[in-house]
Amino acid sequence: MAENTEQNEAKHDNSSSPGMTDQEKEMAASAFEAFTFGKYDESLKHLENLQEMNKEDYKIAMNKAIAEFYKSGQTTTGTLKQTLMTMKNQVHTSVEDIDGLDDVENSLLYYNQAIIHYHMRQFSEAISIGEKLYQFLEPFEKFAQAVCFLLVDLYLLTFQPEKALHLLAVLDKLSVQGNNKNGKGENNSSNKDGLNQKAELMAMIEAAKSKMHQYKVRAYIQMKSSKACKREIKSVMNTAGNSAPSLFLKSNFEYLRGNYRKAVKLLNSSNIAEHPGAIKTGECVRCMFWNNLGCIHFAMGKHNLGIFYFKKALQENDHTCAQLGDGSNGQSKKFAGIPMCALLANKRYELLYNCGIQLLHIGRPLAAFECLMEAVQVYHSNPRLWLRLAECCIAANKGGSEQESKGLPCKKGIVQSIVGQGYHRKIVLASQSTHNTIYSEGQSAAIPVASMEFAAICLRNALLLLPEHQQQESKAENGSKSSSQSGSTESGSENSDACSGKGQEADKFLSAAPSSPLRKQEVENLRCSILACSAYVALALGDNLMALNHAEKLLHQTKVSGSLKFLGHLYAAEALISLDRISDAITHLNPENVTDVSLGVLTSEQDQGSDKGDEPVESWKQTPLCYPSSVTSARAMMLFNLGSAYCLRSEYEKARKCLHQAASMVNTKEIPPEAILLGVYLELQNGNTQLALQIIKRNQLLPASLQTVSPDTRKKPVQSFQPIQPIQMPSSFTQVQRK
Repeated sequence: MAENTEQNEAKHDNSSSPGMTDQEKEMAASAFEAFTFGKYDESLKHLENLQEMNKEDYKIAMNKAIAEFYKSGQTTTGTLKQTLMTMKNQVHTSVEDIDGLDDVENSLLYYNQAIIHYHMRQFSEAISIGEKLYQFLEPFEKFAQAVCFLLVDLYLLTFQPEKALHLLAVLDKLSVQGNNKNGKGENNSSNKDGLNQKAELMAMIEAAKSKMHQYKVRAYIQMKSSKACKREIKSVMNTAGNSAPSLFLKSNFEYLRGNYRKAVKLLNSSNIAEHPGAIKTGECVRCMFWNNLGCIHFAMGKHNLGIFYFKKALQENDHTCAQLGDGSNGQSKKFAGIPMCALLANKRYELLYNCGIQLLHIGRPLAAFECLMEAVQVYHSNPRLWLRLAECCIAANKGGSEQESKGLPCKKGIVQSIVGQGYHRKIVLASQSTHNTIYSEGQSAAIPVASMEFAAICLRNALLLLPEHQQQESKAENGSKSSSQSGSTESGSENSDACSGKGQEADKFLSAAPSSPLRKQEVENLRCSILACSAYVALALGDNLMALNHAEKLLHQTKVSGSLKFLGHLYAAEALISLDRISDAITHLNPENVTDVSLGVLTSEQDQGSDKGDEPVESWKQTPLCYPSSVTSARAMMLFNLGSAYCLRSEYEKARKCLHQAASMVNTKEIPPEAILLGVYLELQNGNTQLALQIIKRNQLLPASLQTVSPDTRKKPVQSFQPIQPIQMPSSFTQVQRK
């Protein structure tokens, strides 16, 4: 890519106008020849002489600026950009009125500007210039190829594979036409010259074909189109052999199919030591290698190994930046002292994004928060990244009750302490209400710390970044459970991509750099996730009206997933109870509302691979410990909460029935301590002090002989419950706690 643009810029020196004298043409030819051989001083002398003879022509000044740029080792990108901008103003044309452009020279000026925009990561500006130039390509085919390659690269960097494939089809036609014309023109020249020209052109076409096959593979990978990708991979291996780019592409292809061991094997077989380096190519292959290994291990569920590889990638990236004159610091903003082709080499923020997602899965939310906060400074328009930041805040403020819930509901969760002896012995029950605390003491919520107040801001940002229209076409939500991976170095993305590249327009996608753009169904899945998190955070902060608003919006989404619908009902019920609207809450706590609690799993098109092709699905299926493992468990949880609601209305008999019905639906070990405390409270209200004490001693709602357990729930692994906020209970007993 970088090499391609350098070669194209070299051609700009050979611009000659029809009105030039023979002497001027000779000087221009000498200047171009000197430039081609790298004799920039000599080329500049010729251009200065030419400028004295023709001071009006801005093209000479442009060629002079480019020669000086190459003389400096391509390190004065900012200066060149400024010079070209001045020339554009002199010519009095802009990209908008480029329709009147009919001479090659102005095209070259704009093409140069597009290349600089490309290297400065200003992709949308580069695309707007490139698309205008594309309309004027017929008269000059070599230049057409250069513009097409630049646009293909830009389309792939901005995740528009369909447009890239269309341009590649145009390039195929151009190469075929060039080949035919060469065959016809050979008879008109001497045999020797003709053969040389043909050999040169054939070599160019072959090099272009190899590059086109690689571009096609990248496009098909972005579209998740396995069959077409497999066909193109064979062409790449035939034309490029076992080079690093071809092996990286094949590894990425196997990674998308779920053949992770094969993907690792292919990466390890690439000889990255022979790569020229970032200064010459603008790509740090070592950094890509470690990043890709990290992505593969992430997909395998080996998160600790994944973070180890991402850290190695960060080290390589920092080392490359140090070699380039520390591009990671302020110098990169000035573009001073760094070769233009190397401006794209710094992948720090993509890697930090990957590290953050990996750390969040490991269970290190504070470290993840630090990584993602740095990444969000660059990718601030990515709604999913704001959701990830909010998830870090929630995980960091969740408290230790999940750890307690990993085994049996022990007495430690119910009994706080015992005071006195003998007749005066008293049992002090633990209160769960301590979890509802103000999280930050007197500081502004906008300060980026992992607090619930900051989580609310992140979620507000995420909602505002999503488009307004709500045409859901999704099956299951994967936004808050699955992780997005950087697609910067053939690493693909771990999103819930349910589409396999059926010709959709790029306009239907929502940009979510550095990962793949969000398709329509993914946007709606993400909206549901954000609303669920927003309701949870609002409950944690005691903002019950906002929590109810978010929960009701979530329930009104047209195709909300079963798991989030379940949470929506619980969050809405809790908010309503806090607002003293218990009758409305009881309608939400109807067990019949729960029909599905499955978490969204990866639905992207994956050919089942021979090794470990099914592994990612298993890794995503791991239910969080605080979440019900089946519809029966979820309905039991609803009944526990319904009992609490009846209790608040002093309908103790109804509450007891709900409690006992719920206890009969789940394994004894799955009954949360909050439900046992509710049982204690009901017995105390009934005057059965001795039975209440028995419940505390046995740590069971009912005597063991009366416990009924359904056969299928016995087989379930021990799971704890309730990923929701606590429902407010009377002060004399502890509420049913949800995290």
